[in-house]
Amino acid sequence: MLNINTNTNIKEGWKNLLKDDFESQNFLTLQAFLKTENKAELKGETKIFPKETDILNAFIFTPLNSVKVVIIGQDPYHSSEKNDTTILPHAHGLSFSVPHEAKKIPPSLKNIFKEIKADLGYNIPTHGNLTKWTKQGVLLLNATLTVRKGEAGSHQKKGWEQFTDAAIKKLSDKKTGLVFLLWGKFAQNKETLIDITKHTVLKTTHPSPFSAYRGFLGCGHFSTTNKILKAQNQEEIDWEIK
Repeated sequence: MLNINTNTNIKEGWKNLLKDDFESQNFLTLQAFLKTENKAELKGETKIFPKETDILNAFIFTPLNSVKVVIIGQDPYHSSEKNDTTILPHAHGLSFSVPHEAKKIPPSLKNIFKEIKADLGYNIPTHGNLTKWTKQGVLLLNATLTVRKGEAGSHQKKGWEQFTDAAIKKLSDKKTGLVFLLWGKFAQNKETLIDITKHTVLKTTHPSPFSAYRGFLGCGHFSTTNKILKAQNQEEIDWEIK
């Protein structure tokens, strides 16, 4: 049965910060919804992405004390591909990222790599796994952490947004000097959760093919982020994916 185990691999910093949210009625209601979705999955009626063990990867891969940069996405990828005889979800719990073995790089991520090449000169990689960034303090957080296969936005307004909004607000309150990269209107609406007197917010259009050419491509957010971190005597992010 699908169950979000908040004790597995999540470091104490996040556990303590989000303790009330993990124990809230909202989270219990969300768990109940996911269990209902899981029953449908077991009957072959639907499938939930990402896999259960990946749902909270944003909090597992980037400990609270290491967060320096936050990139907010909207939904996990609802797409997948055949990997030998199994289905490989493109979602693996990190916004914009796909598993290393995924053969297809989503269009938005392709545009992210194009901007990094233009901004910093790094070659466009052959895979789309962004885990390297998370190990350097980049929190890759989607507002909604699960989705039905092939149904974009299918788990919106089920409780995830309330949980992740609380995480962003508490992160802003606890930390100082973070850089928030808000791409597109949805992410930019989260600015109200951020104390802009303590943190830097960089905004532009979403890297989607529908909007990337209206501001994202050419925004220089990656080099700008590093300049901000350097000015704060923090280690810069190595954005190169190999």
